[in-house]
Amino acid sequence: MPHKMTLTGSATGPLREYDRYVAFDMREKGSPSAPKGLKKSTFISYTVFVAKKAFNKTGLTKKSIMHEKILVQGEPTLDIPIDECPGEIGVICFQITVLPNKNDKEANDSNDKKEAKKEVSKAQEEVAATNQKEKQEPVAKEAKTVHPDVKQTPVQEKKAAPQKKQQPIQPKGTKDVVSFDDIIVPEAFLKTRPNPVKTEEVIEFVKRTGHLDKPLTIEKETKVLKDGYRRYIVAKTLKMDNVPVVYDHQK
Repeated sequence: MPHKMTLTGSATGPLREYDRYVAFDMREKGSPSAPKGLKKSTFISYTVFVAKKAFNKTGLTKKSIMHEKILVQGEPTLDIPIDECPGEIGVICFQITVLPNKNDKEANDSNDKKEAKKEVSKAQEEVAATNQKEKQEPVAKEAKTVHPDVKQTPVQEKKAAPQKKQQPIQPKGTKDVVSFDDIIVPEAFLKTRPNPVKTEEVIEFVKRTGHLDKPLTIEKETKVLKDGYRRYIVAKTLKMDNVPVVYDHQK
């Protein structure tokens, strides 16, 4: 079975258009250290071949592809004529995604932190207001009844309720939160190409809310992904450490 590979970076040469596909060159730096006694690896150049339909969905142009950071998933090929493949390795692209700009990400992260602080402050104010109200209510109740102990249970329930607002926000239906690195993606998913437009919509949703729109579905014991490959790609793109999940037998 062909080896799957993932590349990230920007195009190092102009976009070349053919009948049904486009091509551009990329390169990645080799490992900074090598085993003792072996030469250090250098830059490896790639020529990426993308179907025009898939490329047009990314919104990239001949000019922007030189400046935007992109993620390419595909497999190597040796069947492309050398005049069309100047890179050392040719790559047939299954999926191409535009990654968010670092400056934009930092700005969004800053905005997300501000929004999170506002939510925490609002929750704290609500808790303080509820506690103040509860302190005043028992005084009135004691004046009206000889048995104030009977009214303790409702007060305790009111104190417990506001604490739920301080829990981490997760999408509806979440059963657990696991490390992103623990999730195993089957080959069948790697061969698919989620719609880039819908993928970008999910990315914008995460930037706006701070969490995925839905949890991923995995097997509980093996952590193998069963559903939600698009959200897996979004979590990988945004470098999320943990992701919300439901287990396959719970669906």
